Amino acid sequence: MITKLDFTGNSYVGVFCSANERYVVCNPSVPAKVVRRASKSLETEAVVTTVGGSTILGSLICSNSYGSIVTNFVSRRELDELKVLKPVEIDHVLNAVGNNILCNDSGAVVHPGFGRSAVRMLENALQVPVARGKIAGLKTVGSVAVATNKGVICHPDVTEAEKRLLEDVLKVPATIATANYGTTYIGACLVANSRGAVVGTATTPVEIGRIEDGLVLY
Repeated sequence: MITKLDFTGNSYVGVFCSANERYVVCNPSVPAKVVRRASKSLETEAVVTTVGGSTILGSLICSNSYGSIVTNFVSRRELDELKVLKPVEIDHVLNAVGNNILCNDSGAVVHPGFGRSAVRMLENALQVPVARGKIAGLKTVGSVAVATNKGVICHPDVTEAEKRLLEDVLKVPATIATANYGTTYIGACLVANSRGAVVGTATTPVEIGRIEDGLVLY
């Protein structure tokens, strides 16, 4: 199921929301009925919290079925509220992990600025192989792609070499897409798992079709 929603009047739902196979994480400013619709579309349970007092959860959390990475300015209370995601704090300058990590239950492609020790930490937390890479020449791979256990959709300017890396690491087909009426930073526009997706209301029917095909949501 693909559902079109705005979060507090903003169609960049991937900035304000994070999801994996079991949970969707929304901030407290999102109306309860919107949280319920997102949860229904993704067939998940909902977690409502902030991270470091911030509402931009999609930029500050990255997760798969095995664990999650959260920015290091998360509070103890917030960590407790996120405990179902098995959160691990990252002590690194690249702490906007939702923008810098793209993962599913098979692998993760991450910003090239992560060093060897950071990559090992990410592998331990997410329990998948991790590779450094770019998409469309951009290092913020999480902001320009969305990955699930069925497919990955990414920036239209992805190169063939980048596409092969995505498919080798994530073990799913990679296709191109946009959302929110031509936005190429697709990770900022939607959240998805293997059962559904939530996209911004500016997303066109043609874009929804490409997202549905790329993530095999039918």
